[in-house]
Amino acid sequence: MNDVALLEPVTAEQFLALPDDGIERDLIRGQIKEWDRSMSRRGRRHTRTEARLAALLSNWSALQPTPRGEVLSGEAAFWVSHDPDSTVGIDLAYISAEVAAANADDVFCIDGIPTLTIEVLSPSDSQERITDKIREYLDADVPLIWIVETVFNTVTVYRPDRKPELFNEDHELIGDPHLPGLRVAVADIFRR
Repeated sequence: MNDVALLEPVTAEQFLALPDDGIERDLIRGQIKEWDRSMSRRGRRHTRTEARLAALLSNWSALQPTPRGEVLSGEAAFWVSHDPDSTVGIDLAYISAEVAAANADDVFCIDGIPTLTIEVLSPSDSQERITDKIREYLDADVPLIWIVETVFNTVTVYRPDRKPELFNEDHELIGDPHLPGLRVAVADIFRR
């Protein structure tokens, strides 16, 4: 991954206007972080895990009272902080009904904070990239962050007000109070 060093911070508008040139990018605190797009292709284990999580969240969401939030997947673009701007792609996110209503369906980059962000680790993910994202999510006060590791079948949960917690297939993830009633057995995430 390369950092593009600039004297002036880049705004989200400038960042989103960059051409699609085959390079994956995030904007972290006004600085562009980039990597080769071929590194962002996802393998079977990653995509199966992401699909399973999306199904589990969607099933829970369907049981919630209206208006409901939304489950978004596939590197959904989020503008998580302003001045300096940070925009990131999130593997899987749950947004509240309020964030959903504040953004048009055809918007490319959601302006708002997800209630839950989920990053499913890939072999190409660097520690620096994941750490940058976790810091951005915590600084933006994302209530729940799940970092899913598919080799050892674990989930590390981050919250702004607590130390990280590691969960394995013997544990259950609980969404309260931010996602009332959400209970996900870690074993169900990795079940084939």
